[in-house]
Amino acid sequence: MSNRLNDNRYQQLEALLAVEIEQERIITEHAKRLAYGTDASFYRLVPQIVLRLKNLEEVIYAIQCCRELNIHFTFRAAGTSLSGQAVSDSVLFTLTDDWRGHEIIDDGNKILLQPGVIGADANKYLAPFQRKIGPDPASINTCKIGGIAANNASGMCCGTAQNSYRTIDSIKVVFSDGTLLDTASKENIAAFKATRPDIIDGLNALISETQNNEVLSERIRHKYRLKNTTGYALNALVDFSDPIEVLEHLMIGSEGTLGFIAEVTYNTVIEHNFKASTLLVFADLEEASQAVTTLSKTPVAAVELMDGRALRSVADKPGMPSFIQQLDLEATALLVETHASDQATIDTQCQTIMTALEDYSIIESVPFTLDPKTVATLWGIRKGMFPAVGAVREVGTTVIIEDVAFPVENLANGLRDLQALFDKYQYSEAIIFGHALEGNLHFVFTQGFESQNEIDRYGGFMDDVAELVAVKYQGSLKAEHGTGRNMAPYVELEWGKDGYQLMQKIKALFDPQGLLNPGVIINDNPHSHLENLKPMPAADSLVDRCIECGFCEPVCPSRTLTLSPRQRIVLYRELQRRRASGEQTEATELAQIFEYQGLDTCAATGLCADRCPVGINTGELVKQLRTEKYQKFTPIAKWTADHFSTTTALTRASLKANKLAVKVIGESSVAKVTNGIRKVSKGKTPIWLPETPQANSHDLDKAMERLVRSDKKVVYLPSCASRTMGQQIDADDQRSLTEVTLSLIKKAGFEVIIPESLDEQCCGMPYDSKGMTDIASEKSKQLETALWKASYEGEYPILMDTSPCAKRSIENFTRPLEILEPTGFVSKYLIDNLSISPKQETVMLHVTCSSQRMGLTNDMLNLVKRCVSDVVVPEHITCCGWAGDKGFTTPELNAAAVHPLKQQVPEHCQRGFSNSRTCEIGLSHHSGIPYQSILYLVDEVSSPL
Repeated sequence: MSNRLNDNRYQQLEALLAVEIEQERIITEHAKRLAYGTDASFYRLVPQIVLRLKNLEEVIYAIQCCRELNIHFTFRAAGTSLSGQAVSDSVLFTLTDDWRGHEIIDDGNKILLQPGVIGADANKYLAPFQRKIGPDPASINTCKIGGIAANNASGMCCGTAQNSYRTIDSIKVVFSDGTLLDTASKENIAAFKATRPDIIDGLNALISETQNNEVLSERIRHKYRLKNTTGYALNALVDFSDPIEVLEHLMIGSEGTLGFIAEVTYNTVIEHNFKASTLLVFADLEEASQAVTTLSKTPVAAVELMDGRALRSVADKPGMPSFIQQLDLEATALLVETHASDQATIDTQCQTIMTALEDYSIIESVPFTLDPKTVATLWGIRKGMFPAVGAVREVGTTVIIEDVAFPVENLANGLRDLQALFDKYQYSEAIIFGHALEGNLHFVFTQGFESQNEIDRYGGFMDDVAELVAVKYQGSLKAEHGTGRNMAPYVELEWGKDGYQLMQKIKALFDPQGLLNPGVIINDNPHSHLENLKPMPAADSLVDRCIECGFCEPVCPSRTLTLSPRQRIVLYRELQRRRASGEQTEATELAQIFEYQGLDTCAATGLCADRCPVGINTGELVKQLRTEKYQKFTPIAKWTADHFSTTTALTRASLKANKLAVKVIGESSVAKVTNGIRKVSKGKTPIWLPETPQANSHDLDKAMERLVRSDKKVVYLPSCASRTMGQQIDADDQRSLTEVTLSLIKKAGFEVIIPESLDEQCCGMPYDSKGMTDIASEKSKQLETALWKASYEGEYPILMDTSPCAKRSIENFTRPLEILEPTGFVSKYLIDNLSISPKQETVMLHVTCSSQRMGLTNDMLNLVKRCVSDVVVPEHITCCGWAGDKGFTTPELNAAAVHPLKQQVPEHCQRGFSNSRTCEIGLSHHSGIPYQSILYLVDEVSSPL
C-alpha cells in the first residue's frame, strides 16, 4: 500500500505544516496512521495525517493551516473514548508529553491543568492537600484532562454535582480560526470580545432565545436533573446569562467540535481519609431500586447497582464472596460507599445508612468495612464486570458498553425493559451495572459486525433502546460517555426538534465551516452509527480478547518511540487480516514495518498486563513472534547456554578490553570507533556508552572463605550481570555488587551459601526475551535444581541480587523455594539485624518493572526512606526500556522510556538507586548521575547490631 497521500490538499497541508512542525511529528505512513488513529470505540477511521503537537503555538498554527485548505480535523487526548468521538479520516491532532503542566492554586482548592495530564496524576498532585478533582471516570488512570473535560466525564462518586461542568473555574480554548480565549484573564476576555464580537453577539442571542422559550428551558432543566452528555450542554444557556460563562460551560462536553481545550482550572473537592464500603444483596430489582431512593437521603458517596447477570459474570473470580455463586438471576446487589474525615463521623454515617434500610429484606451482605483489602475486593466485583464480559466474547466480536440514565423513580421499570430488549435481540451475555443514585446504568454486551444480519440486529436494538430511554422514560441516552458517533443519530429524538436546532446553531456559531470533528454530536446521517465499524479479526489467542481500550498505554516504554501495546495489537490484527485475505504484497510490506515498530522496540516487560482489563500481556505475543525472528540464531544461543561460564568469561574480557581502550586512547576515540562501526553495520552492533561497566574483578571464592559461619543462612545467587559487570568508572563506590552484597549479609550475621557450578547458572531471561523459550526453560530448570540443593530443599531463603531474575524464577520454578530480590530480602531478613544511621541526602529511586509486578513499589520506597532523608521517584517512568541488552542494541528505546528523567533530578542530588544492574546503566546515562543497587545504600548506612 502506498504511503503517499492521494488528495492534493493533504500534500499541500503536509508542506505547510512542515514549516513550523518537525517532520517526524507529521505522521503520514499508513501503518502508523492506522495504529495511532485507533481509539477505544468500535469505529475505525484512518486519518490522512496524524500530528503530534508539543505546544499551543503549534496547535494554533495547525488549526489555521487546516482552515486555509478547508480540511477537517479532530482532537485526541488518551483515546479511551467509547463512542467514536476521537477518530478521524482527515487530520488527527494528538499531543506529546509536553502537555503535562499543572499548577496548584489556593492551597489545593484549585488546580490548573493542561490537557495532557492524566486524571490520576492530577489527584496525586492534590493528595498532599487532601483534595481531588471532581470527575472520577473509571479510566482515570489513563484518560487525560482534555478528554475528561471535552466529554464531561464523571464516574462512580462524582454524580452531577462534581463533574467538570459543575467544578470548572476557568478555561483556555482555541477556536476554529486560531483565536485564543483565556477566561481566567480579564484582559484576554476584553481582547476576545473586541476580536470576536460575532461569537459574543451570537451567544447573547442564543441565551435570550433559550430563556424566553419556557417549554424548552423546562425540558433542559428536566434533562439535567439526570446525568446527561447527549448533545451540547444546553443547560449553560439557562444556568448563566454572561456569554463568557456560557461559552466556558458549552466547551465542557463539546467533544472537540467547538474548539481545542488548552487548559482547564478546576475547583477541587475534598478527598476524605475515611472510606467505608458494604455490599448489600436484595431479592429483586424492584426492592433494590426502592432502596436506592432511600439511600439517596442518607450520607452515601456512591451506590453501585449490579443485576443478577452481572453478579454471575464474576461469581467464579478469585476473592469473590462465596454467596455470589448461590444467587439467582433475580438477585440485585448495591455496593454502597460513604466518606468522612474522621473515624467517629464515618461510624455514625454507616449506622445511619443501615438504620435507613431496616425495613428492607437484605438476603446477603458484606457488612460496612474500612479494611482496605476488603474494600478493594468489593470494588473489584464492580470493576471486574466489564472485563468479565470481554474475556468470554467470541473472537471477531467487540464489547460494547452503553450508558443511559433513567429518572430514579423509573429505575426498576427501565431495568426490566432493558432486560426484555436483551432477550428480544438475543444478547444473552448482556449485563447491567451502574451509578444508581443518578439512575445511570451501563449495559455491556458483545457484538459482531462481520455480517449485515449482525449490523441490522445492532441497529434494531439501538433504535429500541433510544425509544425506551429517550421517549418512554424521558431519560438520557448518554449519561457520561459522550455522544460521539454512536448516539449522534438519536440526539434529535432525545431533545426534540427545537433542542436539536439550538445545538445546530451552537455548532454553526463556533465552527461555521464545519471543520472540527465532523460527524460527532451533529450528524444528519441516520445510519452513521452503523458505518465505519471496526474489524476485529482473529490474530492470536494471546491478544484476541483485546478491546483496544488503551488502558495499557501510560506504562509502555515505547509508546512515544513507536507503538503502545494497543497499537501493536492493532497492526498485528491488520497484518493477520491481510494474510488471511490473500493480500500478500501488502502483508509483506506491513510485516517489514512491524518488525521494528512491533518487535524490536517492545521491552516485553508485561506492565501492560497489569493495566489491561482482561490481563493481556502484549510482551508474550512479541516474544512468541521473536521465536521466528531469532530462529536462525538458535544454534549460537544453544552453545552459549551449554557453555555459560565461557560466555560470561568472554563478557568480562570484553569489559576489560573496553576499560583498557578507554585508558589508552580515551573515551571520545572509543566512542567514535565503536559507534562508527554501529553506523556502518546499520545498528547491528552495540552502542558504546560512557557508563559501560567495568569488569567485575571481585574474587567470590576467596571472599567466601572469609565469611562467618552462623545458624542464620541464606543462599546467594549473583546474577550473570552482577557476576560479570562491575561499576561505571565515575561511581563513588567502586566495589562490585557481589562484594557489597556479601558485606551487607555479613553485617547482619548471616552465613552465605553459593550454589555449585555458579558460572554455569542463569535464570534464562536473556533467552526468554528473544523468544528462545526452550533454551530459557532449560536454564531455569538447571538453576532450580542447583538452588534446591544449595538451600537444603528449600530450608533457607534465596537472594537473587537483581529483580528480573527473581521474578522470572518465582514464576517458573516448580519446587517450594523462597526467592527474594534485594528489597524483599533486606526487609524480611536483614533490617532487624542491622543498625541503620540515615543520611541527610536526596537520592533518586527507580522501581524496576519486575519489582512493580511483584508488588514491591512501596517496599522499595519505604526501605530507601529508612536510609536517607529525601527520596525522589520520577514521574512518568514506569520502565526504563533497557530490557536486558536492548539498551545496547536499541538504545532509542531506553532514551524514549526515560526521556523525562534528567529534568526531574534535583540539582543537589548526586546518585540514584534501583535493583537491576543492566537497568542502572541506562538510568545513569540519561540522568547524569550514577545509579547503583539499593544494596549499596543499605550497606552504606548500616552497621552490625
